[in-house]
Amino acid sequence: MTLSSFPVRRSIQLAVVVLVVLLFLGAGEDSPRFKDLGHRMMCTCGCGQILLECNHIGCQSSDKMRNELLAALDRGDNDDLVLQGFVQNYGPTVIAAPTATGFNYVAWVMPFVALAFGMAFVVFVVRSWKNKPAPALADGITIPKGGELDELRKKAREETDL
Repeated sequence: MTLSSFPVRRSIQLAVVVLVVLLFLGAGEDSPRFKDLGHRMMCTCGCGQILLECNHIGCQSSDKMRNELLAALDRGDNDDLVLQGFVQNYGPTVIAAPTATGFNYVAWVMPFVALAFGMAFVVFVVRSWKNKPAPALADGITIPKGGELDELRKKAREETDL
């Protein structure tokens, strides 16, 4: 081995390593579209987690569904078509959030409607308690209010000499 061939060979090795690093730089990353669709679907293994966040070791369902999602994206299917395909294969529970159309619209609206009715009921009950008349005394006796009560107390003290 000569001295002049050593730097040339080292330079070629360095160039190959840099080229390989640049080629595989984005290989492990998922596309933003894959992440978006994967976060809009649920895993069907029963864990109740989002597809891309299913953390069961060796989960057959999430691996299969991720591969199907990648295949659909590689085919060039649009987002609605991909989601419809998953709904046909796995049922409507595969979608993480209900769509805002048809009967599913009720799932979005009802919690807010129930909250509004509950708050209105509480306001109604509190106001009815607040406006409740004073309890009546036995034998129809009424207690005078304000200055009239003070005058009666003064008159009672005078009459009893206290």
